[in-house]
Amino acid sequence: MSDASSSLPSKSYPAAEHPGDTPRPEVHSGECDARHAGNAEETVPVRIQPGELVLVATPIGNLGDISRRAVETLEAADLILCEDTRTSARLLREYGIRTRTRPLHDHNEEQQIPALLDALGKGERIAVISDAGTPLMSDPGYRLVRAVVAAGGRVSAVPGPNAAVMALTLSGLPPHPFMFSGFLPPRDAARREVLARLHAAECAGLSATLIWHEAPHRVAEMLASLADVMGGTRPAAVARELTKRFEEVRRGTVAELAAHYAQNPARGEITVVLGPPAQDDSTAADLDSQLRAALQTLSVKDAAALVAGITSLPRRTVYARALELARGAE
Repeated sequence: MSDASSSLPSKSYPAAEHPGDTPRPEVHSGECDARHAGNAEETVPVRIQPGELVLVATPIGNLGDISRRAVETLEAADLILCEDTRTSARLLREYGIRTRTRPLHDHNEEQQIPALLDALGKGERIAVISDAGTPLMSDPGYRLVRAVVAAGGRVSAVPGPNAAVMALTLSGLPPHPFMFSGFLPPRDAARREVLARLHAAECAGLSATLIWHEAPHRVAEMLASLADVMGGTRPAAVARELTKRFEEVRRGTVAELAAHYAQNPARGEITVVLGPPAQDDSTAADLDSQLRAALQTLSVKDAAALVAGITSLPRRTVYARALELARGAE
């Protein structure tokens, strides 16, 4: 990587126009001249530069949602890295984009980085797209971006559709703060363990709207896990087929949604949004206080069982918090 990084184009700064002036950075994709900073409506020509890596957002279902700038960037690129070239081919055909493509996914990303750094160092313009939406959010590309940044290369982005953000804005739930966690583990035991850790964090003070993607055939069991671990009375929303003909956002408590999808199997692309817990400043302090007292004489397992019985909180949640407190005391 060191050899490739040394060949990447370095950012140059023009000389100051007057003595004492601070040199102004070269404007490239993703940067804007200060004269235009306050004018959100102005269309500024931004072209992909030699040796630049650009993350390009693509539609999440409706091909008409791609931006003009995204199309222009993909046309100007020397190479488009696709999560799945077969999936991306339809979009590229729709807009007559003939740029060569190459797959970039979890199984080959690390191996491709040296060659891609070398290509960028030689001035190639490379775009990254996912199957749908904004790259890296639940898709490969992070390792490549990290490597390019570490090598001193240019990284920019063309913004656009994002299913998690769209689901959040349509959910009717508090939009900030929010936390997007991609996909939960498919197996129930692992999924419940992750949820228990999140709930323990909530008991310790975390208050945020939580967002996940989920496969349609697992939505019912995922919601059942949410109800058991996080609480069935929490407000939630299930968004599916966003931007498509059968777009739907169903809202209710977690228990209500779990019951609905247990009887009505979901179809299409799914995003689940969970509202924050009811605000009770005493809950976290009381839980920690009781656990600390119990841990003075009991094991983590026994302390968690005792406090879970007293508080009626899920045992997994209490155990996860007890484990954190015990480790912090070591």
